[in-house]
Amino acid sequence: MKVPATGRRRFAYPAIIALAAALLTVVTPGTASSHGTTIDPSSRNYGCWSRWGNQFQNPAMQTQDPMCWQAWQTDTNAMWNWNGLFREGVQGNHQGAIPNGQLCSGGRTGDGRYRAMDVPGNWRATNIGRNFTLRLLDQASHGADYIRVYVTRQGYNPLTTALGWNHLELVAQVGNTPPSQWQKVTTPHQGVQINIPATANGRSGRHLVYTIWQASHSDQSYYFCADVNIT
Repeated sequence: MKVPATGRRRFAYPAIIALAAALLTVVTPGTASSHGTTIDPSSRNYGCWSRWGNQFQNPAMQTQDPMCWQAWQTDTNAMWNWNGLFREGVQGNHQGAIPNGQLCSGGRTGDGRYRAMDVPGNWRATNIGRNFTLRLLDQASHGADYIRVYVTRQGYNPLTTALGWNHLELVAQVGNTPPSQWQKVTTPHQGVQINIPATANGRSGRHLVYTIWQASHSDQSYYFCADVNIT
């Protein structure tokens, strides 16, 4: 039976809306530009983006990478904007600005966009030794007033417990470093990177590496949780 013209128009509008939504989904990844994160060991949201960005709707993620699955379901923009997990105006008072249990999301920064990063569970972990090197990517050449690298204390279990300040021990830090002192890179992303040697003596098994990067260009503080297995 031939559908009247008015009927065809009724059917067309939902199709147009669906197409627009699909196009928005495709465009959204482009919002990730500038800033940075730790890429080795990888921060939680960068790891989820690097593994699943090209197939974020693949149902296999639910069984193969369940913590990333819950993160993608919570807010896809947390992964598309893997390089934007920062707070402004902290003025060095990190513990005052970020409550226990919210360290991995920067205190639910970005209107709570990164809240799934705080959820404890079996996140994909990077194998490292007790002596390791942390690699931080700076896509916008901000440089750093300082960078502080922490590792959780032995006995902390990231599979069951959300991260708190009392779980952390400072293992490495660098002071003011302008971007001219960082290494220029083009892969896996264009920008500059800095390599920070760290030592996690007395630890083995699952841990979190927590990094605070105080950018030099303004009062922007970046916070990164990276899951590791210390061998």
